[in-house]
Amino acid sequence: MNPNCKKRMGSIRLETMKVVAQEEIAPAIYKLVLEGEMVEAMRAGQFLHLRVPDDAHLLRRPISISSIDKSKKQCHLIYRIEGSGTAIFSTLKAGDSLDVMGPQGNGFDLSDLDQCSRVLLVGGGIGVPPLLEVAKQLNERSVEVTTVLGFATKDAVILEAELSKYSQVFVTTDDGSYGIRGNVSVVINELDSEFDAIYSCGAPGMMKYINQTFYEHPRAYLSLESRMACGMGACYACVLKVPDSETVSQRVCEDGPVFKTGTVVL
Repeated sequence: MNPNCKKRMGSIRLETMKVVAQEEIAPAIYKLVLEGEMVEAMRAGQFLHLRVPDDAHLLRRPISISSIDKSKKQCHLIYRIEGSGTAIFSTLKAGDSLDVMGPQGNGFDLSDLDQCSRVLLVGGGIGVPPLLEVAKQLNERSVEVTTVLGFATKDAVILEAELSKYSQVFVTTDDGSYGIRGNVSVVINELDSEFDAIYSCGAPGMMKYINQTFYEHPRAYLSLESRMACGMGACYACVLKVPDSETVSQRVCEDGPVFKTGTVVL
C-alpha cells in the first residue's frame, strides 16, 4: 500500500479505500462496498466520515456501517441521496477510490449476550442499515432476535430479506402498502416478550418513542443521526443536551452515535 494512503490524526484513521461495487437497492438508496485496512478496526454501530470527491464540497458526509467482512477487508455502506454530495457518491464505480475517516463512534455494546438472551432491533427508513451487522453478530452467538422495521411505503423497504436470515422480522409501512399498516409502535406495543437488550436507529420521531418506551430499561440503546462538521468532536456542531443539566452536552460524533435511553434529550 502507498504509505500516503493511510495515516492517523490522534485516534482518527484516514485511509484511501477502494470502491469494490455499488448498486441501487431502492429508489435513491444505494449500497456501496468499500475495501481497505480500516475494516479490521470496525465495530457494529460505528460510522465512516466520507470526503466528497469534489472540491466544491468541503464537509465530509457521515454514513453508518451496514455490514463488515473482516476476512475480505470489506464493508457495506447504505445511504440515501439527500443532496449534491451523496448524489456524487452514487456515481462511484468499482475501481474508484474514496477518502475515508474512521471508523468513528462508540458503536453498540453487544457483550455478554448469548443463546439465553432475547434482543429487540428497531429500525426505520435509512436507519435500518446499521442494524444488519448487529443482527448478524447476535445470530453468530445464537441470540434470539426480533426485528421491527418501519418505512413510509413499500418502495422504501430495504434489507428485509437480509435481516430475515438472522431474526424474526416485522415490517410496517405508514400507508399500509406493505406489511402492517402504521409505525413500529403498532408491533412493539403488542409484543409480550421481555427483552434483554434493545438496539434502535431511525428518524427522530421513532427515536423519541423508543426513548420514552424503554426509558428505564437497563440495556436499551439509540443510534442517532446528526449533521456534522469536523466529525472529531472539536467543533460541537452535533451536540445533544443531557437531562437535568443546562451545561453538560454530548457530541453525536464523539460520544455517540449510540446512546443509552434516558441519557440525552430528544
